[in-house]
Amino acid sequence: MLHDPNHLYIFDTTLRDGEQVPGCQLTTPEKIEIAKDLEKLGVDVIEAGFPVSSPGDFQSVVELSKAVNDVIICALTRANKNDIDVAAEALKFAKTPYSYRYRFIRSAYPI
Repeated sequence: MLHDPNHLYIFDTTLRDGEQVPGCQLTTPEKIEIAKDLEKLGVDVIEAGFPVSSPGDFQSVVELSKAVNDVIICALTRANKNDIDVAAEALKFAKTPYSYRYRFIRSAYPI
């Protein structure tokens, strides 16, 4: 999957993090068009969304998983079983599914 130390992997978050910009809301067809363009550009991983966040985001991840072939489709999850199960279900059509988890930690040091 992602283990060639001589390759610079490109991990694109446009379809998830890009929608955090005020006023930006992409339709599923728009997301598919962007994903296909990213695939043509040679992006290695596309973060398709956060499937547990809403039914619309779940369906977008499903449709994106079906739409592309030569790119890893990734879903964001929190580190809990329900999130992971929902992401796995949304990614079941992906040729190369990938899920990663995050958790917040407190730091005694300012960032």
